[in-house]
Amino acid sequence: MQKNFVLDTNVLLHDPRAIFSFSDNTVVIPIYVLEEIDNFKKELSERGRNAREVARRLDEFRSRGVHLSDGVKLDHGGKLMVALTVRSMPEALKASQAVDNLILGVALEVRDRDKSIPTVLVTKDVNLRIRADALGLAAEEYRADKIDVEELYAGNAEAEVDAKAVDQFYAEGSLPVDALTDPTGHGFYSNQYLLLRDRENPSHTALGRYDGIAKRVQPIKKLREGVWGIRPRNKEQHYALDLLLNDDIKLVTLVGKAGTGKTLLAIAAGLQKTVEEGIYQKLLVSRPIFPLGKDIGFLPGDIEEKLNPWMQPIYDNIELLLGFSKAEKKEGRSHQELIDLGYIEIEPLTYIRGRSIPNQFMIVDEAQNLTPHEVKTIITRVGENTKIILTGDPYQIDNPYVDASNNGLTTVVERFKGEPLAGHVSLMKGERSPLAELAANIL
Repeated sequence: MQKNFVLDTNVLLHDPRAIFSFSDNTVVIPIYVLEEIDNFKKELSERGRNAREVARRLDEFRSRGVHLSDGVKLDHGGKLMVALTVRSMPEALKASQAVDNLILGVALEVRDRDKSIPTVLVTKDVNLRIRADALGLAAEEYRADKIDVEELYAGNAEAEVDAKAVDQFYAEGSLPVDALTDPTGHGFYSNQYLLLRDRENPSHTALGRYDGIAKRVQPIKKLREGVWGIRPRNKEQHYALDLLLNDDIKLVTLVGKAGTGKTLLAIAAGLQKTVEEGIYQKLLVSRPIFPLGKDIGFLPGDIEEKLNPWMQPIYDNIELLLGFSKAEKKEGRSHQELIDLGYIEIEPLTYIRGRSIPNQFMIVDEAQNLTPHEVKTIITRVGENTKIILTGDPYQIDNPYVDASNNGLTTVVERFKGEPLAGHVSLMKGERSPLAELAANIL
């Protein structure tokens, strides 16, 4: 059955392509939404960019010689129209001429025009959905780009095999995927990590990574010497280091709660590949700048001095690794010396647009605070022989314009799963300290 979907302003500011997300149904944009969008078009932000894109798309439809008030046919069979209220407002909405009430008035008029066609108000504003429901109007949240964080791709799984298959894996150094029992039924993803478990003897196991091109499970890198003084403390950390040290995998995403070692592992691998092996010219570390709690305002000094408070977590991890490495500790090296020598560069994401970044090991920390568009901008900066790592925790978001289900980090995890150039690991166990692990679990 066809429906009418009335879109709120916040839907279009969040996703300017939302008008194409409702199949062959009719999409209605209240004229008051266009007035609100006009107020944002001069902003030098993603919201401003989206406002300008909405205006351009609607002008393209208008230029076809069809009045938007009459409706424009969309390529997928749906219909787009701009509407306004032409009758008196309901009593419940007359007390205020707020834009939200005017949008509700349009939705009610669309519904009453032909009650045989269901009408739904689509908005990301929870209070507007409640008010619509109180007026007897169906309302729902815009979910075209929503990702259920509880169902987020974990990057690893268990697979039952025969006892001889585990022995074969150790003897030959790989195992054909046909020897595995897939518990999910949808197959395995390229670069997914697998715990091969003997179905008759559960303690008889092996760890491997599925190679989607060769259709075989390959052994993961042995780390007897550790990486810059650290060794993996659980199998997920072992998976993560294997991804980070694999030069063929150019995009790595690490997701996990506080204290699971995401940033530390990424920096350790970056130092190994940059300082020790010379595979990359430098280690580039960046993170979005969002304060925890109330912002303290402007900071004095040049750009390096302004960045110091924001980048201190990165410096802490580097100093910790330098303390672990006996050779570096003996030479008395600090993070500043590595920066002065050109091995490490710390840069805010603000200035990344327009750049091309070749031959670098790039870490974007706290990537859960980025929008999908911002992450796209960052990844498309990657040049030849650059590896990029995104780390973060979808449950610790400081950006008011994204949430756990529609941020840049979770979007990349879902969109890139199964790609031969990409790999993902979800880190589950906190290793910072018993207290930090307890706080992460119960608070």
